[in-house]
Order: sequence, then C-alpha cells, then structure tokens
Amino acid sequence: MKILLRWLLDLLQRATRTLDWPLLAALCALMGIGLAVLYSAGGHSEVMMKAQALRYGVGLGGLWVLSRIPTITLRGLTPLIYLISLVPLIAVLFIGTGRHGQHWINLGVFSLQPAELMKLSLPMMAAWYLNLGSLPPRPLNLLATLAIVALPTGLIMLQPDLGTAVLVAASGVFVLYLAGLSWWWFAAALGGAAAAAPVAWFWFLMPYQKDRLLMFLDPEQDPLGAGWNIIQSKIAIGAGGLQGMGWGQGTQSHLNFVPEHTTDFIFTVLAEEFGWVGVMITLSLYLFVIGRCLWIAAQARDGFGRLAAGALGLSLFVYVLVNGGMISGLLPVVGVPMPLLSYGGTAAVSLLAGMGVVMSVRAHGTARRPRAS
Repeated sequence: MKILLRWLLDLLQRATRTLDWPLLAALCALMGIGLAVLYSAGGHSEVMMKAQALRYGVGLGGLWVLSRIPTITLRGLTPLIYLISLVPLIAVLFIGTGRHGQHWINLGVFSLQPAELMKLSLPMMAAWYLNLGSLPPRPLNLLATLAIVALPTGLIMLQPDLGTAVLVAASGVFVLYLAGLSWWWFAAALGGAAAAAPVAWFWFLMPYQKDRLLMFLDPEQDPLGAGWNIIQSKIAIGAGGLQGMGWGQGTQSHLNFVPEHTTDFIFTVLAEEFGWVGVMITLSLYLFVIGRCLWIAAQARDGFGRLAAGALGLSLFVYVLVNGGMISGLLPVVGVPMPLLSYGGTAAVSLLAGMGVVMSVRAHGTARRPRAS
C-alpha cells in the first residue's frame, strides 16, 4: 500500500512539475470569482455556470499540455500555430455571424471567435521572428514584424471589430517594446495615428463605432439610446459603494438595466454586488498574474521565451485596463470581455493557453539558481 501511494505521489509530482503554482493559484481564484459573479448575473443559472466551468476545464487542460512542451519545441511550432490561426480568421469573413459584423463561426457544439486565437499566436509569432536576428531589431526586421502584426489585424478590422483589432495589434507592439525598439518609433506611430484619425472617422468607422465615441464624450446627449450602456454601468458601480449590495442583490443588473451583464459588462455586476473591496481584490489578482508573467520573462534564458511571456503578460494588462475603463466611462465602449470573468469560451481558453506558454518558459527556459554546496 505504501509503495502504491508513493508511486502515485511520484506520478502526481512528475505530472505537475511544470506548473507554476503561484500563477495557477491566482488564475484559479479569478475563475472562482468569475463563476460566482456569472451565477448571479445569469439569474442563478446553473446551466450557464456549468458551461463556463467546462470551458475553464478545457483551458486548464490546454494550460497543462503547453506547460509540459519545452520552450524550444514551442518556438519551432510557432509559425505553424500562426498559420493555422489565420485560417478561421479568413473563414469568418465568409461564414461568420455577429451583431455588428462577422465575428463568430458556429461549429454546432460551440461558437469560435477566431480573433481571440490571435491574442496568443500573434505575440508568439512576433517573438519567434525577432528572436532570429539581433536585438533591438533593425529597420528591415521591424518592417517584417509589422507585416506579421498587420495581417491578422487587418483581417479582424474587416469583420469589422476595431476594438479587438487594436488589442491584437498591441500584443505585437509589446513584443517590439520588449525587444528594445527605440521610443521614438512609438512616438512616430502615435503621431501618425493621430494624423490619420480624421480620415478614419469619415472613411472607415461604422456608424455604431462613431456613436460609441460620441457617447464616450457625452453620454447624456442620448441617455435612452447610445448613451444607455455607460450611464447604467456607472450607476451600478456607484450603487456598490465600498462593500457592495451583496451577492445576488444587485438591482441594476438583475433588473436588466445593465446591458451585456454576463459578458462585456460583467465587471459592473461585480462592482455593484461586492463593492470597492471586491474590485480591489480582483484587480490585485490580475496585477499578480501580470507581474508573475513579467518576472518569468525577466528570468528567461532565451529571447523567444522572454519576448513571448512578457508580451502575454502586458497584453492581459491592456485587456483589463480597456474593459475596466469601458465600464466606468473612462474609455469608449468596445466589445472587449473581462479576462476569465466574462461568459465565453474562446477568450478564456486562449488566455489559459497563453498562461501555459508562460509556464513552459518558467519550467524549461528560465535561469535557475545554483544549489548551495
């Protein structure tokens, strides 16, 4: 019996040795909070909660598998992963569905959002290419990396999904930043974007996108129409106060004043029911995950692991920042979910898979301190 127990413990240790336990614990805490808030926001729907828990399980399985793959193998597979991710991104333009465009592919069992896959494969591909040459990148390498970023970004904009396109592009920009690209390149890019803004307004933005920008500036000009989302979200956040109204006791969300309260605006439900205390705990968990990713990136022994892990951590920071700013009226409303809280499968699975890549860098590609003699 002791031998069997010892064998099982040894097997468990070997199976979990590539997991980064502090990072995994923070991710599990976020998923637990997400399930609790989703259960309340969904009208105490066990079906919705179990469906999301199943997606978390799939994501954790992907995390475990990727954490066990050596970083050098992941690096070799990255171009193939990038190309495979482009296939549904092209297909969605022909067979996709969505409210304001073509964002989803209905696969029968579940719906796939191809843009979410690029949040993982794009920074990996940019890191793979930049790792081939010297850092910081030379002008030709910079142009090639921008082409790697521009291809999926342009396809996402054709859906159209401007918010997700900007965030996907940001994940590639973070790789360039971590690669040591000079600040003046970023300043020039911001200046060019500002100069192109009038052209984008008149020629590229859809009517609903213009409404979102106008309502960001003054939601009171159409309080029962385009400004409704921001106004009701801010009311719900204010109603939560310091300690919140209690789990399942939120009025704005349960009376359907808050739109998309299980997806894009689920953080509003958390703020209303758990107050400032719940918000700070959740944000602290996000900051820990981001900081852990950056710490692992700093310890990486090879350029690919450092760039990929760092970019995935910084991308998570932007997703949290954009969704939090959106629901509080500090940023325009865009269709960006709160990571691991919003209801949905593709976003959760791709994020957990990205954390698996980070754990692979930790397990196989970081410098280890020599043992004391």
